[in-house]
Amino acid sequence: MLEVHHLSKFFGGIHAVDDASLTIEQGSITGLIGPNGAGKTTLFNVISGLYRPDAGQVYFDGQNITGKAPHELFDEGILRTFQIAHEFSTLSVRENLMVVPGGQSGERLIDTWLRPSNVALQELQNQERADEVIDFLQLTAVANELAGNLSGGQKKLLELGRTMMAKPKIVFLDEVGAGVNRTLLKTIGDSIIRLNQERGYTFCMIEHDMEFIKRLCDPVIVMASGSVLARGTPDEVMNNDAVIEAYLGTGRKHQR
Repeated sequence: MLEVHHLSKFFGGIHAVDDASLTIEQGSITGLIGPNGAGKTTLFNVISGLYRPDAGQVYFDGQNITGKAPHELFDEGILRTFQIAHEFSTLSVRENLMVVPGGQSGERLIDTWLRPSNVALQELQNQERADEVIDFLQLTAVANELAGNLSGGQKKLLELGRTMMAKPKIVFLDEVGAGVNRTLLKTIGDSIIRLNQERGYTFCMIEHDMEFIKRLCDPVIVMASGSVLARGTPDEVMNNDAVIEAYLGTGRKHQR
């Protein structure tokens, strides 16, 4: 579904992503792990159009999407979340979801004057869709709460909900479990699995919680020093000597 060929991104003399190649298969939940500074988030930023690569190409469904802007990739069904949730803090949970779909007629001033019934109908449809997402993610109790008042875990669920409003083909999740309590983490994990199995969403996720990765992901890709070090099942990569040395430290390797 998505292919990355020899991708590189440099910041001065720092090779944040260095000749990285990988594939993400349709219908998979692919994990991306590695030590801090391995280049994982930078890779996401290049794929999602926030950065232009210095070398290499990205293909999606066979089409070269290298260097396309985030809004163009959004229209193609490529979405991402961030380590820190980017909610509209003064809007309610429901309103945060309703603003997501693109091309809304209410965004055009002339439509609000000449076609108010069309605007009202589309808003009603977006509200119905938002309520379905709220129910799916078990956020009903906070549907009318200002998003800025949510807990960290609830904000991560809201981020996931906003991707659902766009009906994506692939979602890149950047540390969706960071700072989330175990109860909400299970809810997030259950939601990702359901979206994958019931609705066919493809995911690629950066995560440091290895139990969370083992529960959700296959395959797992390991990055180190900007490059892809290994790929395999969770058990295979976690028992790979090169991964243990790069990711967990040489001391752990010699204790095995």
